[in-house]
Amino acid sequence: QVQLVESGGGLVQAGDSLRLSCAASGRTFNNYAMGWFRQAPGKDREFVAAISWSGGTTHYADSAKGRFTISRDNAKNTMYLQMHRLKPEDTAVYVCAESRFGFAGTATYDYDYWGQGTQVTVSS
Repeated sequence: QVQLVESGGGLVQAGDSLRLSCAASGRTFNNYAMGWFRQAPGKDREFVAAISWSGGTTHYADSAKGRFTISRDNAKNTMYLQMHRLKPEDTAVYVCAESRFGFAGTATYDYDYWGQGTQVTVSS
């Protein structure tokens, strides 16, 4: 059974940085792409970033480009999201997901396992 556990969220001020982690277990981590999504209150879940099985390919939402970096450590079965220059509009629950594929998809239907999420709150 696949389990994804996020950590690293918190309350920060605009302009600060945070690093989120997602620890995976249950199947061969380095066979599958991983992704980060987020959901703000009253809004749909939206794509943030994705990384291929090897880490060689990454994709970002326009809102994340230039500020966020996704990475993975296959030896540790862990994925990361480094976030810089955070803005109040980044406030959301950030959820990690494990893909059914090796390529880095950007749609929710590309992913078949989801974590519970970690709250990120950015104050102005």
